[in-house]
Amino acid sequence: MDQNHAFQASVIIPAFNEEAGIGPLLDKIISSGLNLKYEIIVVDDGSSDNTANIIAGYPVRLLKHGTNKGYGAALKTGIRKAKCDKVIMLDSDGQHDPGYVDTIYELLADSDMVIGERDSQSHQVGSRKGGKWVIRKTGEMLVDQKLPDYNSGMRGFQRDLILNLIHLMPNGFSFSTTSTLAFLKEGYSIATFPINVVERVGRSSNVKFVKDGTKTLLLLFRIIMLFNPLKVFFPASVFFTFIGLVWGVNGYFIFGRFPNSGTVMISLGMFMFFFGLLADQIAILNRKKG
Repeated sequence: MDQNHAFQASVIIPAFNEEAGIGPLLDKIISSGLNLKYEIIVVDDGSSDNTANIIAGYPVRLLKHGTNKGYGAALKTGIRKAKCDKVIMLDSDGQHDPGYVDTIYELLADSDMVIGERDSQSHQVGSRKGGKWVIRKTGEMLVDQKLPDYNSGMRGFQRDLILNLIHLMPNGFSFSTTSTLAFLKEGYSIATFPINVVERVGRSSNVKFVKDGTKTLLLLFRIIMLFNPLKVFFPASVFFTFIGLVWGVNGYFIFGRFPNSGTVMISLGMFMFFFGLLADQIAILNRKKG
């Protein structure tokens, strides 16, 4: 049998300047024999340190970006180049135990996506908790259900399904969040299981609270417009129409005429409603684009 087809799944590991953590991670993978069962793909995302040279010393498949494109872009490259029909994501910073890969593979037998949900003892950066809470609540509003661990980096997909949605995935750090919402919105089955995450090895995370605050806000707007624009346009339409009617009726009884400002607000409410319908149809067509 061809070796490529002997693998059970493809494990994709994006790496950017991870010379301190990538070696120990690959040591665990090799020592446990995971490279014999799974296609191990490490995507060097334009590292400026010794990351690529370290990876090259291991029996894994190395893919390289000439420049740093982002966490999501590295995952996209790995997904597109993977040879198996199941793909599993694993961070390169030593936070994830590669032993969980077997569990993800087993759960993918009956699920479209599998997410490793971090338990209460897992390491988390305190400064990010507020932003994560806002994104979680926004996501739950969009999909009308409780979210699993939406931005956990340890997850698996049926490759054909994530490929059909890959044009929606961002190149940056929000790949995990967007993929979770996309699969929920499309009605795919998602399985979860508990994992323990430890503190990363080596450099500090690229995600900074202040620097990425605006990115988080833009991510929220992008997610809303991508998955459920009517959640924004319809309430705004009702609000402006109601205010316009109240203001107009009040002006009619007090001043004997319907004020122009009331007409403008009612018109704005109507336009927002129809813009929302149009945006919703575009969003549906965009999600179906494969």
